[in-house]
Amino acid sequence: MHPDSACFDSQITLLGEAQLRTLVPLDLAAIDQVEAAFASLATEAVVMPPILNMALADRHGEVDVKTAYLPRFEQFAIKISPGFFNNPALGLPSLNGLMLVLSAQTGLTEAVLLDNGYLTAVRTAAAGAVAARWLARADAHNAAIIGAGEQARLQLDALMLVRKIERVSVWARDSARAEAFAADAQRRHGVQARVAQSVHDALARADVAVTTTPSREPLVGARDLHAGLHVTAMGSDAEYKNELAPAVFAAARYVCDRMQQTRVLGELAHAIRAGAVAADARFDELGEIVAGQRPARTHDDEITICDLTGTGAQDTAIAALALARARAAEAGTVFHNAVTL
Repeated sequence: MHPDSACFDSQITLLGEAQLRTLVPLDLAAIDQVEAAFASLATEAVVMPPILNMALADRHGEVDVKTAYLPRFEQFAIKISPGFFNNPALGLPSLNGLMLVLSAQTGLTEAVLLDNGYLTAVRTAAAGAVAARWLARADAHNAAIIGAGEQARLQLDALMLVRKIERVSVWARDSARAEAFAADAQRRHGVQARVAQSVHDALARADVAVTTTPSREPLVGARDLHAGLHVTAMGSDAEYKNELAPAVFAAARYVCDRMQQTRVLGELAHAIRAGAVAADARFDELGEIVAGQRPARTHDDEITICDLTGTGAQDTAIAALALARARAAEAGTVFHNAVTL
């Protein structure tokens, strides 16, 4: 069966990447869906096991398996997400994968989403927007993007939905890609975009910044931070990835997506190993802020950091959105948003 056709035989829906791109664009509804998943982590009896990560060092690749059950949804997703970072040299994307959607009542498979990593890309960008919505200054106009790949582009797209960004600075190791990113940002969003000479240069003018790299060495240090800056760090989703120097923990308010994950594979894990943070230190989670249990940004000069490692809760949420919209389309009805907070 062609993966871009929907099949409801045996009560299984099969959706391909082209359909999913139409059903789940990166928009405010997707951001709200992911925001609701963060709230669930703070307010519901979510079942979310640790991430299964298999690193293939000799292939410069990895495979993550994530899942979570959220009581607010009738289904849960199991996401298989390979990342092979030599692929661009072969003319192939770095990321691909699929999601299985199972009934939370019977365990039967309801859908196979052959998204090639698209839904992961959308929910990751949406999570960045959620972090900015709650932690960046309301009047943030200047953005810095560290990295120039697909996720960098999507993070800027998502950020534009929650803040009125007017100027963008981009830094990437590959200056040609940074130049292409800046030109694309200026063309698509009508912003002033420039290539920064360094990470410090990029952040110096920023109100909000997003780091989007698979770096194994810190890119952002304490000296790069300044009053009023918010940084969303979303690259450290494996134990060997690291974008923030441990010293930033003493210079900024740290928020994370899930403590149980960031202690193991996020920026927090590196700070703990370096002795910059106590192993039993407790920090606010983004879901607690969304749910009103902890404060959002407290004042304009506060420096904030949000460490996003990516959660199975986000995968279940975005998969539920895709399946609900597919079923609504099949029924000939109009579907708007899947959840409310």
